[in-house]
Amino acid sequence: MYISLHKMIELPVVPSIKNTESLKRPDWLRVKLPYGDQYRSVRSIVDKQQLHTVCESARCPNMGECWGEGTATFMILGNVCTRGCSFCAVATGRPTEFDEEEPIRVAEAIRQMGVKHAVITSVNRDELKDGGASIWAATVRESYRLNPGLTMETLIPDFKAKWDALELVLAERPNVVSHNMETVKRLYRRVRPQARYERSLEQIRRTKQAGLRTKSGIMVGLGETPEEVYEIMDDLVAHGCDVMTLGQYLQPTKMHLPVEEFITPEMFDHYRTVGLRKGLKYVESGPLVRSSYHSERHLEG
Repeated sequence: MYISLHKMIELPVVPSIKNTESLKRPDWLRVKLPYGDQYRSVRSIVDKQQLHTVCESARCPNMGECWGEGTATFMILGNVCTRGCSFCAVATGRPTEFDEEEPIRVAEAIRQMGVKHAVITSVNRDELKDGGASIWAATVRESYRLNPGLTMETLIPDFKAKWDALELVLAERPNVVSHNMETVKRLYRRVRPQARYERSLEQIRRTKQAGLRTKSGIMVGLGETPEEVYEIMDDLVAHGCDVMTLGQYLQPTKMHLPVEEFITPEMFDHYRTVGLRKGLKYVESGPLVRSSYHSERHLEG
């Protein structure tokens, strides 16, 4: 099935842009600057509640669009991560924040923004015994309590395979539980040196077994081949993943991994087609796609 599918779907004859050191970003990667009353309103609420957003910390290119529509992805457990992934703009170091009142402040911010679908993520907190799972569980619980009718996506870390910590979060029954693979198997040691490919797949499998909607995402343009993207799609389907996102990797600073290739919009369309034929229920694929982009669409297949 794996081989026949490759033969059945031919790659589009659209060259990607390589050797990016001598080239500017292509037009399809240009975004608008943040502006407008709705953007300023989100900015005010986030500041007032003393919260972090992954939109800012990870330098998301869609911040202007999402904040302009009144949505943001909250990042709990501080904005310093205990891991040093070579693609990520979030600060790395020894975290100092651990605020037991954070869950209620996130819930209140969601209420003030009036959003019907919320996305929450976090840094890795490997120094904590439960990896921050207790704060995660309280945040989901308080958000539902204060916002009747709310739907929610949680983009969670791997908790270093502490499955009892994972169970704390799953017990709160978020609508979608996302855990990003980030890249193909061959590139894990270079891109995610403190993560494990099989560990992340196992987490997705356990989440699906708990009866929850599962989601994962990867970046492309880091030197992977199309065949390796097909392989991770197969692995995700085999482990019960429902939704997959694919987006272009963009180098946040000169200290991070360089972009190896700018993937064309046509190739992203191709990946969407392949993913759906392989059995994924929903595939969000495009140059500017990020984990939480249009996440409300991922509630249904």
